[in-house]
Amino acid sequence: MEGILVKYPLILVNLKTYREGMGENAVRLAKIAEQVHIKTGTSIALATQLADSKVVIDASETPVFAQHVDPVGVGQFTGHILPESVAEAGCVGTLINHSERQLPLEVIKATIKRAREADLETVVCVDSVEKGRQVAAFAPHAIAIEPPELIGSGISVSKARPEVVSGAVTAIKHVNTKIHVLCGAGITSGEDVVAAQKLGAEGILVASGVVKAKDPQAALLDLARSLRH
Repeated sequence: MEGILVKYPLILVNLKTYREGMGENAVRLAKIAEQVHIKTGTSIALATQLADSKVVIDASETPVFAQHVDPVGVGQFTGHILPESVAEAGCVGTLINHSERQLPLEVIKATIKRAREADLETVVCVDSVEKGRQVAAFAPHAIAIEPPELIGSGISVSKARPEVVSGAVTAIKHVNTKIHVLCGAGITSGEDVVAAQKLGAEGILVASGVVKAKDPQAALLDLARSLRH
């Protein structure tokens, strides 16, 4: 099945290890994302658990990201996640350095390099303006700024700490204008999306605001309709 292309501005939905985002629930969310994309034209992708990636890819045209890959090559690396195997399964990209799976700076650099060699889109999460500046030197496709204390809080960084978003945009673009900047942490409403874009973000990284919503379709539709293309 030919999937939908990843474009920016982007809504990247991280399913984490939520029960609401596992197995058949992951497939359901992927189909919801596909329908919202059709209605709004907004680019939407899901970061699924590795075990769910293939079934989601086979069931929907929604682009799928891995939640993590390792900077290893083909060979004797038992237990590691090979970027090429993720790509061969049909994933279009990967998260790197999420706050729940943090990596040393040198490992982030090596992971970006290996992911690019496998033709994977790279979205690196950072928790500060300075970390964003450092990671920008490695030229990932996108950097998501998300202070960890606001993740899952329902309080968006674009409202609680707008200077972090605008500061990250300025710092990252100063290093490399081609890098897209996403806003994460606490995004739950279309109003949050509008605020993030006003600060210079080119999309959002969201998790519980969609995955654990009472009505995920309504929640995602609200976000998508608020994202300026």
